[in-house]
Amino acid sequence: GEIMNKCGMGQLFNDMASSIAGGTKGGPAKVGVIASGLLGMINGSAVACVVTTGAFTIPLMKKNRYSDEFAGAVVATSSVGGQLMPPIMGAAAFVMAETLGVKYSVIVKAAIIPAIVYYAGILFQVQLRATKDKMLGLPRDQLPQIGQVMKERGHLLIPIIFLVGMMFASGWTVLKIAFWTILLTIAVAQLRPISRMSLKDIYDAFAKAARSTVSVAISCACVGIIVGVVSLTGFALNIASAIISIGNSSLFLTLLFTMITCMVLGMGLPSIPSYLITATIAAPALIQLGIPDLAAHMFCFYFAMFANLTPPVALASFAAAGISGGNPMKTGWVSVKLAIAGFIVPYMFVYNQGLLLTDVGLLGALWVGVTAFVGVFMIGVATEGFLYTKVNFVVRVIAGINALMLISADTTSSIIGLALCAAIIVFQRVCARKETPLAA
Repeated sequence: GEIMNKCGMGQLFNDMASSIAGGTKGGPAKVGVIASGLLGMINGSAVACVVTTGAFTIPLMKKNRYSDEFAGAVVATSSVGGQLMPPIMGAAAFVMAETLGVKYSVIVKAAIIPAIVYYAGILFQVQLRATKDKMLGLPRDQLPQIGQVMKERGHLLIPIIFLVGMMFASGWTVLKIAFWTILLTIAVAQLRPISRMSLKDIYDAFAKAARSTVSVAISCACVGIIVGVVSLTGFALNIASAIISIGNSSLFLTLLFTMITCMVLGMGLPSIPSYLITATIAAPALIQLGIPDLAAHMFCFYFAMFANLTPPVALASFAAAGISGGNPMKTGWVSVKLAIAGFIVPYMFVYNQGLLLTDVGLLGALWVGVTAFVGVFMIGVATEGFLYTKVNFVVRVIAGINALMLISADTTSSIIGLALCAAIIVFQRVCARKETPLAA
């Protein structure tokens, strides 16, 4: 991550995001989402990603009439999502592979659809808000051209392609793949002057990585003591039993209490210790109810990451508020609203494990992917209260219920949900046409 940042891959992602989305409705916010997601994918630290991309994207959003809190929330939610997005994700994902005793490629495969759905949820809300508030994109003459961007820095995508290919095709360990990816990144960066690194640049990148590792290592050492104590004393099993008991053997209630436990335990911690604590204490409750280990750990992993967004201790949101000048607590709550699809996605893949691409074919994967996308779109409509025109309270409630129907693994429920979504779209379209003559 540090090597990729040092050679200018962060600038490549910023320019790509600007050229792709900058000219569309709500362009500055979409640039913030895409740039933060791409950088967070290789960065692994939500707060570091907020500081890096926020310095560029938050002023851009504020200049285009977005509130301080919304601008900060866009960057915070997108930066946290980078730890959920393959191929690199956060460092905690590598720990999950070790904990579960599976190849890292298994984690990558399971994470891909939920991560895309998470970002789709954010982009849907950004698009709906931009349409509602009549926010235009940036002038095309102020945006970088994708052809020029790829000509200058496109070669920096080669190491990422290599990384993904080796994960699925080589059979190498993650450490070996990472080692050769670092060497390839350094070599590829030397191909053009704009990305070329001196020996000092390479040294600085290694030094910064080492400094970052120290804080994580100290946290993990402390967490190791906690994990050892709760395991040897049986505290973890007692917590798991308590969660199941309070949930009264109801899967939904158990998931709800597990979510709360993960978010409380993850407050103020870096991603790795946050995941380790939640996986040790909360995941056994889900496993006892028959949920597969991968789904249980992914559920805990998601909500451990979302602790960075959720007040009262929301590190990523507070860091974004420091740049935007907004109220930190309000920024945290706006972040929760923007990331609402992410709070639903873990329930989706517990109830419908095809979303993790486990034991499902191509058609099955397409089906769960489509229903998930439609579900988060309906969540966006219910949250923003807009689709072509203002959505009344009753339709917002129906849209929310519709989203919940699409979470279910039941095919009949999903088909009804898709039909209901189509009805809502047609109804809102008719309402918008009726209002047009009045507006004129």
